Amino acid sequence: MDEERRAYERVRAAHLSAVRAALEDHVARLGWPRERIERHRAERLRALLGWARERSPFHAARTGEVDPATATVDDLARLPVMTKREAQEEWDAIVTTPGLDRAGVERVLARQRWFSYTPQGYQVFSSGGSSGVRGVYLWDWAQFVTLACLAWRWQLRADRAGGTDGPARLAVLSAGGPPHASTPLFAVGTAASTETVVIPAAAPFDDVLAAVADARPTAMVGYASVIGRLARATLAGELDVRPLRVSTNSEPLTEEDRTAIGAAWGAPVHNLWGSTEIGVQAVGCGVGDGLHISDDEVILERVDADGRPVGPDEPAARTLATGLAGRTFPFVRYDLGDEVTLLPGVCPCGSAMPRVAAVAGRRDDDLRYGGLLVPASAFRYVLGADPRIAEYQVHQTSGGADVLVVGSPDLPAVTEALVEALRPYGLPDAAITVRTVDRIPRNAATGKLSRFVPLRPAEGTRCGTIRRAHAPPERVMEP
Repeated sequence: MDEERRAYERVRAAHLSAVRAALEDHVARLGWPRERIERHRAERLRALLGWARERSPFHAARTGEVDPATATVDDLARLPVMTKREAQEEWDAIVTTPGLDRAGVERVLARQRWFSYTPQGYQVFSSGGSSGVRGVYLWDWAQFVTLACLAWRWQLRADRAGGTDGPARLAVLSAGGPPHASTPLFAVGTAASTETVVIPAAAPFDDVLAAVADARPTAMVGYASVIGRLARATLAGELDVRPLRVSTNSEPLTEEDRTAIGAAWGAPVHNLWGSTEIGVQAVGCGVGDGLHISDDEVILERVDADGRPVGPDEPAARTLATGLAGRTFPFVRYDLGDEVTLLPGVCPCGSAMPRVAAVAGRRDDDLRYGGLLVPASAFRYVLGADPRIAEYQVHQTSGGADVLVVGSPDLPAVTEALVEALRPYGLPDAAITVRTVDRIPRNAATGKLSRFVPLRPAEGTRCGTIRRAHAPPERVMEP
């Protein structure tokens, strides 16, 4: 380990101590009554808007009609929507710290051989640009403490209910290295004695399998598709581990993966819905259905196509998020690109934090063929339900899709099932090809598996009568 990494680890150790100290307060919040949550959230919002208005020219221009000192959650509807492209193009006008700009942050990323802290205590991350816009992000010291607490407080609550203070050995299946934020956020032991092992999710699966077997984790956290595949390996007798707790993140947790995890280990699953921009929007408690919104630190607005709020029982076009902990680079009414559904009633776990149904995936995963929209769920319904498919990736073509699968499915049957699944969406005879591969490459920077790879806009799509084919594609594209 070189001196740069040793320096990081020393500061990181101090940061984790701050997280563990703050966790006590955050676990207690899960038992707050609804009125206290709302009072806390309103004051956090006023603090954020006041700070952003004074320190950010971008937000000063957006919040002119709202008085931060008296603002309410309902007042957010008077502000314009903030998009990912806008956030990146207006970076220097958004950041609230004098002397900090995009060019300087890019220099930090360019020379960063390992995760690091800037002299001011910031952590710098970037996204892989899977949505077409590369993202560069900053977390300050206090923001990371809050985000880590939001990510881990439900698990600590469950551990204590079961009579423990956390896992003895935590296996973290994530990007593994910079510049993606998943490893710093999830490689957090809720007890100082926790042994943490980081296993890069992008490694060949046989290497991941061997590393998990060596780690013998009592808890696992990581990308949903990786943990789901490890569960199926356990059911097949290829892996012998017995985690007492499982946490999934960064990708949609499909029903087939959840079922495999339950069958393999019988462990409660804490699924997390988050983003680098906001941090942690919602987490499953491991008891009731859905995910509890981090309502004390995140404001979610379900809106229609024009950005107007909709009622709890009305359909929404998208979800906007305001991260109350992000003062250095504020995200206010930020378009997440996800659709969520509120769940009614009180969760059996007893918390007053509201719930959303598990997020099936980003709207960006849906595929357009001319004027036709085919939801990603049409593919998931077929590919995710086949127990002989360990992983899959769908590459959109002008007339259908080329599908890569890891496993040993009945290829003609899968092809026919996909053709039938797309028929109700206006594709009468889709051109579907399916082939098996040994491995589907993951994003080199993030370690995530992009299950759906759309056509680039320049390639175009067509609709109408579409020919079906069974020949395999010629290439395996990087996700």
